[in-house]
Amino acid sequence: MEGTWISISVKTTSEAIEPVSGIFYGIDCNNVSVEDPNDLFKTEKGPLTWDFADKDVLEHKGEYAVVKGYFSEEDNIDSVVEFIKEKLIELKDMGIDIGLGEIEVEETKEEDWANNWKQYYKPFRVGERIVVKPIWEDYDKKPEDLVVELDPGMAFGTGDHETTSLCMKALEKYVKRDSIVFDVGCGSGILAITAAKLGAKKAIGVDLDPVAVESAKENIGYNDIDNIEILYGNLVEVIDGKADIVVANILAEIVCILTEDVRRVLKDDGYFISSGIIHERVPMVKEKLESAGFEIIEINKDGEWNAIVAKAK
Repeated sequence: MEGTWISISVKTTSEAIEPVSGIFYGIDCNNVSVEDPNDLFKTEKGPLTWDFADKDVLEHKGEYAVVKGYFSEEDNIDSVVEFIKEKLIELKDMGIDIGLGEIEVEETKEEDWANNWKQYYKPFRVGERIVVKPIWEDYDKKPEDLVVELDPGMAFGTGDHETTSLCMKALEKYVKRDSIVFDVGCGSGILAITAAKLGAKKAIGVDLDPVAVESAKENIGYNDIDNIEILYGNLVEVIDGKADIVVANILAEIVCILTEDVRRVLKDDGYFISSGIIHERVPMVKEKLESAGFEIIEINKDGEWNAIVAKAK
């Protein structure tokens, strides 16, 4: 990317970051950035929190989150804006709190945005042992730490969103040394990499977005692991064999669509970890899981989001 680009920003809530980002991905916008100052300001100070960050880079200082997509000057920006407006209304109708939901359009130079987000993406701990570390940051590793080296790019998230951390904590609890783990919609590969770092015998990430697949493969290269594979395509079409654990950090509606396929690729007594589920959608997902032959083991909450751990009967 070079020269002048058009940025389209949506002011929203921390809880709505992933579905709002999904609007941009749905129109093949592969250059998406997220600013979520709440991840910094709502967290207690500590060796892995926002006392490392330059808080002045966030102009809105916790008032709202911002999702930005970057488009070429040749794109039909008016049509893109109208499409985003329609999708924001759909999210509201689904019960998702999108906050302000305001859209802003402006010209921007690549050098003004390409790396600014990195200024406040710092190492952070998830669960007991997992530390997510951007590749450009230093971190003094403790003996018990499992460090996930990550360059999420601007399109696939940094791992500090509630839906992702809920999945990582569940993986920390359920992954065993002989586990085979499938990560559906792997994005940056953070969950597959986490499973591999936790000692899974094999971790396989799959995504329908070829850009995500390349991002995940690059991130594997930053980590000293060889028990992992990233595939492009649909879950049941590209993965052979069965898993002990399937993890999916996606929206509730997609979880329901995938449930039957997940059951087919999951061993008996295997675990399905699903996240990206707002409070109002929990009953719907529970009902779908139970009708497909799953037993609900636990439901974990963080903010407006839920992760459901279900066991195949």
